Amino acid sequence: MMMAKKWVKFLRDFENFKAACVPWENKIKAIESQFGSSVASYFLFLRWMYGVNMVLFILTFSLVMLPEYLWGLPYGTIPRKTVPRAEEDSAANFGVLYDFNGLAQYSVLFYGYYNNQRTIGVLNFRLPLSYFLVGLACIGYSFLVVLKAMTQNIGDDGGDDNTFNFSWKVFTSWDFLIGNPETADNKFNSITMNFKEAILEERAGEIEENVHLIRFLRFLANFFVFLTLAASGYLIFWAVKRSQEFAQQDPDTLGWWEKNEMNMVMSLLGMFCPTLFDLFAELEDYHPLIALKWLLGRIFALLLGNLYVFILALMDEIYNKIEEEKLVKANITLWEANMIKAYNSSVTGNGTAAPFFVHPADVPRGPCWETMVGQEFVRLTVSDVLTTYVTILVGDFLRACFVRFCNYCWCWDLEYGYPSYTEFDISGNVLALIFNQGMIWMGSFFAPSLPGINILRLYVSMYFQGWAVMCCNVPEARVFKSSKGNTFYLGMLLLILFLSTMPVLYMIVCLPPSFDCGPFSGKNRMFEVIGETLEHDFPSWMAMVLRQLSNPALMLAVALVMVLTIYYLNATAKGQKAANLDLKKKMKQLQLLVASNFHGCAGASEVLLALLFKNNDLCEGPENKHFAIPLSP
Repeated sequence: MMMAKKWVKFLRDFENFKAACVPWENKIKAIESQFGSSVASYFLFLRWMYGVNMVLFILTFSLVMLPEYLWGLPYGTIPRKTVPRAEEDSAANFGVLYDFNGLAQYSVLFYGYYNNQRTIGVLNFRLPLSYFLVGLACIGYSFLVVLKAMTQNIGDDGGDDNTFNFSWKVFTSWDFLIGNPETADNKFNSITMNFKEAILEERAGEIEENVHLIRFLRFLANFFVFLTLAASGYLIFWAVKRSQEFAQQDPDTLGWWEKNEMNMVMSLLGMFCPTLFDLFAELEDYHPLIALKWLLGRIFALLLGNLYVFILALMDEIYNKIEEEKLVKANITLWEANMIKAYNSSVTGNGTAAPFFVHPADVPRGPCWETMVGQEFVRLTVSDVLTTYVTILVGDFLRACFVRFCNYCWCWDLEYGYPSYTEFDISGNVLALIFNQGMIWMGSFFAPSLPGINILRLYVSMYFQGWAVMCCNVPEARVFKSSKGNTFYLGMLLLILFLSTMPVLYMIVCLPPSFDCGPFSGKNRMFEVIGETLEHDFPSWMAMVLRQLSNPALMLAVALVMVLTIYYLNATAKGQKAANLDLKKKMKQLQLLVASNFHGCAGASEVLLALLFKNNDLCEGPENKHFAIPLSP
């Protein structure tokens, strides 16, 4: 008896230890017990994204930022690592640093600070090669981890057997290892919420609908959604044109709004348009899970359109910078010729000259479009985070305070009437997380600090949004059970990953790097660092083999084989799924046949024994004495 108690105590302590090792596990369970699995799935998704970004940050910090900081040339030694003389007075001001200019721009946070030395430090660390390979490794790892997560969760979405659903919930939901009263209350609330989800799912399939009215309302809702998307696209286009006009003006004459108008317009559209889409979804009367997927798809289209308009604006600015580089390069060549001429004129008759030194801050330099791209994505990320937090404070916290303290002296019930407490916006929060991650993937090649900024944002969001949802929000009126695998979220994340990496790969392959900033300066294309490494660091025979392996014809053949393999595996999976569904149907038919003839059996085990041993006497009841099920030999 004592051994059994010790064993139970050991199991309880071990479960508590495992829960303590998983980040934010208790917080997420508390949220799930109050708001259901749909809200908890967002925080599980956020925690998973935190782990992905942690790996990206470790790669960029350990293989790019830290080597440059330890072994690279220090600040002030060369022009690309020095603030220009005209900007020195304001380089450390808060407003300049908040805009990621000044000292922040000329640091390891951005692409332009890194030198193009082939090797640095006593270890001869190849920084340009490492920078290029880490950028590709981050993209490859992201694809791998998203596809792996989707593969693991395929079986969680369509393979659930809902037979005796409520019976299983009644008899198997309680955890008998719980010894904490607060944990027991949370578990009780969680079981209650699961029953609400299951009951609403059952009722949703029994409602009779007016087909023609539903079709008309859904057409009307989609028409309103199309008008909203068109208006949003026009507003983004208008903001881009204005930002290009502001870029040609003196920055000192512009106010805060003019400098941040593009970022603020995108953030405000991402904040208010999901609310409109949610109102339009009320007309469609879909099942809550289907309505959420439609809402996510519409918000995804909105954010993706905004992002690509933003990218097109950046591409126009990049082309302008590349054209400007040609003029600046000619001016720098003329300046160098004048410096040489002045130096030669200072040579005395005996061949000696006065000391001649030009400070790096005084050397003219060309535009660095890579740093400009990184700055834009960092600014957009920071402004979006601030907008989200201010929205939570104003729209959730202050609204909840008003409802809570003014309800006693108001004309109507504020808690159950207008304005009431806010519901947790699952669709808006999930899409904001996916959209922000797409910006991280797109901008991290030009701003290695972006994964670290995103880790800080996700860490703060877990606590801040967890506090907000527990203190300021109420459970949704439309409760449903969300899939544990979140395959739908992962599918959208995979799509945004693909669409985010395409512009980056285009910039790497097709655009020439800036001539006086970044680790690839002096090359025609960034990927030439691979050929340089093959030429200097590998034997000639190995370099020839690697070049043959990178032949476009061979790569095309490999891609074709991969596509055919994926098609074969997909077809095999569909066949196995169809076979499983057919087997389930046959088992249910057999179950009904057994239930209609073995009325005297007390349980499924006795029916199974009767079938195996072909002995109907195992079951009680005279109706079973003369019945036999033919079994295969």
